[in-house]
Amino acid sequence: MKKTLLACLFPLLPGMAFAQESVQKPEVPVEKWTGKTIMLIGAHADDDAMSHGTLALLQKRGNQIYIVTLTTGNVGTQDPTLSRTQLAQIRRQEELAALAELGIPGEHYTNLGYDDGLLEFEDRKAVVERLVRLIRSIRPNVLFAFDPGRRYQRWHKSDHRTAAYLAADAARAAMWRLLFEGQIVQEGLTEYLIPEYLFYDSAQEDENTWVDISEFVEKRVNAGAKYVSQFGPGWKKYKPVLSEAELKQMKESARNSVRMKDGKPVEGFRYYRGLPDSMGK
Repeated sequence: MKKTLLACLFPLLPGMAFAQESVQKPEVPVEKWTGKTIMLIGAHADDDAMSHGTLALLQKRGNQIYIVTLTTGNVGTQDPTLSRTQLAQIRRQEELAALAELGIPGEHYTNLGYDDGLLEFEDRKAVVERLVRLIRSIRPNVLFAFDPGRRYQRWHKSDHRTAAYLAADAARAAMWRLLFEGQIVQEGLTEYLIPEYLFYDSAQEDENTWVDISEFVEKRVNAGAKYVSQFGPGWKKYKPVLSEAELKQMKESARNSVRMKDGKPVEGFRYYRGLPDSMGK
C-alpha cells in the first residue's frame, strides 16, 4: 500500500516544488518601492525598453536607477549608408533621450563599448570583471537583467542570451571576496551580495510579478519613440527628425506593445530573492 501511495505521489513532487518556487514575490510590491538602488544590465541600447514603465515608476518613487549596456549597438540597422561608428553614436543619443523621458540622469548610464552581435565572443572573464566592479561600486538592492532561464536555457538571440549569463555570473562573482580581489585590495571596493532580482524578457509561464504601469504608459511610449533607428522608419533609412505622421505611428506601435492583465497595463517579470548560485533553478 505504501509503495503504491509513493508511486502515485512521486510524479507530483516536481510540480509541487515548482509551485512552491513560483510563488516567490517581493515582500513589498514593486509599485511601493522607494529608496532603493537599482541596476539594469542589457545587451543593447533599447533593451531597457521592456521595463520602461517600471523604471519610470521607480524613478518617480525616489529610487536611484543605473543602466548598463554591454554593446554599442553598432550593427543593428538595415540602412546601407550608416557606418558602425555613426550607428553607435546614434544609438547612444537615442538611449540618453529615452532615459531622459523616464527621468533617469545621463550620468547614470554606462556603455561598456563591445561590438553588437559579437558579445559571446568577448573575453568572458574580462566582461564579468568589469560588471563586478560596477556592482561592487554601485551596490544595487535590485538587479534587472535578461532572464537566463528557469529549469531550462531560454532561447534568446545571441547578445541577449550572453548578457543574461554575464549578468548572472557577475552577480555571483561580486559576492565572493577572493574573486577579482584586486578590486578589494587595490581599489578599496568590498564584496557585495545583490539581494533581489527582476528578470525581464522571461517566458510568460515563468513570470511571477506584474507591475501596474497605468500612470506611466505615456512615459514608456514617449521613451520608446526615441529609438528611431530601431523601431521606426529609420530602420531602413535613418533620419534624425521624423514627420508628425511617422512619430505618431511610432508612438502607436509602442502603445500597442503594452501588455494588459486584469484590465491594467503591466510589465511582467520573474522576481527572485536569494543567493545567485541557485537563481536559475
